Amino acid sequence: MILSAGQVADIECAHDLIADMPCASLVADKGYDANALVMSIEASGAQAVIPPRSNRITPRHYDRCAYRARNLIERFFNRIKHYRRIATRYDKLACSYMAFVRIVCAVISYRYM
Repeated sequence: MILSAGQVADIECAHDLIADMPCASLVADKGYDANALVMSIEASGAQAVIPPRSNRITPRHYDRCAYRARNLIERFFNRIKHYRRIATRYDKLACSYMAFVRIVCAVISYRYM
């Protein structure tokens, strides 16, 4: 997890987040459909499972079956946002906020195993 400012687009942190992370495929939504990100994913030996944006001239192919499993991750983030302290970010310090996010992730993972 990487904590960024609220006005920063998620794709700006994507390179740092996936750096040195071995995986077979990376699943993301259309907001991450950028040539530079897709090329860095494929250069690391992973498959980019990112649907193309509607404004692409030549749409890329992606694994639709693997993309359907993305809803599990979306539901996980929805459960995290049920904790008011995370959704509204009451903590002033980033380290306190990230500590609580990690605790909530552990609680949710334990509860739904």
